[in-house]
Amino acid sequence: MSAVRIRRMGSLPQVDVRFDPTDAGLASRLAATMTASAPVVPDTVSAAADGEGHWLWLGPDEWLIVGQEGGADEVGPAVEAALHDAAAGAFLTTVDVSANRVGLEVAGPGAEALLAFGCALDLDHPAFGAGRCAQTLVARAGVILWQVDELPTYRLLVRPSFAAYLEAWLEDAATGLA
Repeated sequence: MSAVRIRRMGSLPQVDVRFDPTDAGLASRLAATMTASAPVVPDTVSAAADGEGHWLWLGPDEWLIVGQEGGADEVGPAVEAALHDAAAGAFLTTVDVSANRVGLEVAGPGAEALLAFGCALDLDHPAFGAGRCAQTLVARAGVILWQVDELPTYRLLVRPSFAAYLEAWLEDAATGLA
């Protein structure tokens, strides 16, 4: 089996956002602010025009905005402020959840097979694929699973208390792929 790279990512800015997606004016203002629209198709991701941020669909009125690795301390609060300015008084909630999840990256041709050991989702393309995300379990740990590209590269956003366990599980399971 092909190689798989597993790494714990640096800090990731993450802002949980809730608003009414049927409010077209608000959705438009938020999209202009983030240079990407919040996806309305379940389990999909949209990327900002500059590639600096992504909207992950979590529910009919809930998204997670994930920024670039390494900028959690300053980016989360700035994103929150910009979204509230764009809301102009319309209903919107934001919570900086950057400290709530750790990012693990699993990449390489064997990544899908590795994740299949501990995840019940069908990760085969086109059922899953680049630009898709889901809230699921991997090795009994609750994660947000996001396929970033076709390599494939996956990001697993997991609670800090489960990060070491999940990282060790992935490394152990990867030895079975060799």
